[in-house]
Amino acid sequence: MAQPEPRLPLEGIRVLDVSQVMAGPFACMLLGDLGADVIKVEPPSGDQTRGAMGFRLKGEDSLGFLNMNRNKRSIALDLKTEEGRATYLDLARTADVIVENYRPGVMARLGIDYARVAEVNPSIIYASISGFGQTGPWAARPGFDLMAQAAAGVMSITGDPDGPPAKSGVPVADIGCSLFTVYAVLSAYIGRQKSGQGQYIDASLYEAGLSFAVWDICDFWGTGRIPERIGTANRMAAPYQAVRAKDGHFVLGANNDRLWARLCEVIGRPDLLAHPDYATNALRMAHRPALIAELETTLVERTREEWVAALLAAGIPAGPILDYSEALANPHAEARDMVMPIEHPVEGSVNNIGFPVKLRGTPQRVRRHPPLLDEHRAEILSELGSRVRDVANG
Repeated sequence: MAQPEPRLPLEGIRVLDVSQVMAGPFACMLLGDLGADVIKVEPPSGDQTRGAMGFRLKGEDSLGFLNMNRNKRSIALDLKTEEGRATYLDLARTADVIVENYRPGVMARLGIDYARVAEVNPSIIYASISGFGQTGPWAARPGFDLMAQAAAGVMSITGDPDGPPAKSGVPVADIGCSLFTVYAVLSAYIGRQKSGQGQYIDASLYEAGLSFAVWDICDFWGTGRIPERIGTANRMAAPYQAVRAKDGHFVLGANNDRLWARLCEVIGRPDLLAHPDYATNALRMAHRPALIAELETTLVERTREEWVAALLAAGIPAGPILDYSEALANPHAEARDMVMPIEHPVEGSVNNIGFPVKLRGTPQRVRRHPPLLDEHRAEILSELGSRVRDVANG
């Protein structure tokens, strides 16, 4: 007889996802993947990413929306109306967690901020996501990943030394804020198990961007020098970057003396090992441009695949630089289930990026397709009525 699927860790927890675009929806999807009942409270026009951002297949919802909103139910509420706010507060009474990403002050003006929700549900864990936090001189600034990367210093250190500042290719401030929000929500929930008290969480894209820059900020504090753009290199070790082979670039990391000696042996350059400019990591860092130029005079003699195979065989970290067609199609991505088809009532089978971590005892699973706008209104309101009657009846 087939064994029942194990209970997911967050089963029984209700989350109201009152957010749009990326940081909030991604955080709430991760909670839904872990078993939470996530109700996506959308404006009547829907989450902006449904139609305004990204490629669409058959229906009105973009692939971006479909990849940040699985394991959720949807109800559309106009929070500018008394009826919408009343329904929202009724839902808030039943919730364990609320995640919202309106601009600071908007929820207070609507009368549905943390203070108001805590009156009807003192145990609520209420997370506000914004660009720059709820306090401080920049609190009212628009909160987008680009602006957060710029203000947090990320763009100042990204790109080639001789080029202009560059944005990280992926939205590190948005996704970083998502992850920090999940960490805070789960910590607050664990704390509530002991104290019975909910709490307010203030998360920002700006602080997420700053928090990722450990090496760069510590380098600045230690030396007083403003970190510069160094391309694919590393501030703490060399060689540790992309290098040129016969048919393009690959990456290698000989970031200690043992690996450096092994690298010189594998590529047949004992002269580099004996060179006084490269005797220590500090010296290799100080002479990095010359070092990389010397390495590449040899590396261009063979292909990327040949070098990666030879270096890995010698225990030296190395790897190919893949585009997304290669990254998603390679056997390792397949073995790790990182392309995950989901059945959708409009789209049919639509690809989702797989679960980023795997829980072996209680593995995440897709329980719900990304919802259509307002798809679950009747279901949610029916449940809400039942909960209200249960409370009234004691």
